[in-house]
Amino acid sequence: MTISNVKQMKSLALAYMGDGVYELYVRRYLLEKGAVRPELLHKTAIQFVSAKSQAKVVRSWQEEGILTEEEEAVLRRGRNAKSGTTPKNTDVQTYRYSTAFEAVIGFHYLSGNEERLEELVANAIQFVEERRENE
Repeated sequence: MTISNVKQMKSLALAYMGDGVYELYVRRYLLEKGAVRPELLHKTAIQFVSAKSQAKVVRSWQEEGILTEEEEAVLRRGRNAKSGTTPKNTDVQTYRYSTAFEAVIGFHYLSGNEERLEELVANAIQFVEERRENE
């Protein structure tokens, strides 16, 4: 799926799409791993899609320098977007980085950049898995 004016879309619209796309990838990943008990699936999925987890992924992307200039720009726009809602269970800064993560995912999905989307999602999932194993 591609939308011609993705670069002009509001960051929160990109994040809205990215939220759903990332959750779908995480769900598929968990099923492929053999997780099938619904209560366990949900509990495990939360570890991947939580604002705290997504914010940590963004910071690792920045530290590793794996984002392109364009992705960094989308990230900044997402981080600086004013959502008008107060985050639950997390601080505002973490929530903003989480929104930035989702905006980048949404940007690639809506732009039809499937290969890059899958690279970033795989990187995010691997990052979260490694942190889960070390806890």
